[in-house]
Amino acid sequence: MINLDPIGKVVHYYDHLGVAIVDLEKGGLKVGQSVKFQHGEDEFTQAIDSLQVDHKQVEEVKAGDSFGLKVDKPTKVGTLVFAA
Repeated sequence: MINLDPIGKVVHYYDHLGVAIVDLEKGGLKVGQSVKFQHGEDEFTQAIDSLQVDHKQVEEVKAGDSFGLKVDKPTKVGTLVFAA
């Protein structure tokens, strides 16, 4: 079930790496969970394969963290992130 309230948003996207930097505003995420990215009409859902905080692998992130994750599709700054 998709949560209707965003838990964070994309603040940077490294297109050459396919990595989005997300500021997590509430809740928490763990490797293995799924997230949905939505920007206007564009949206996609994917599983989290890995998370990085300050270039270090972590198993989970919490509200207030800024983290990187590899994304399946290009995304834009301002894209909303939802727990899926």
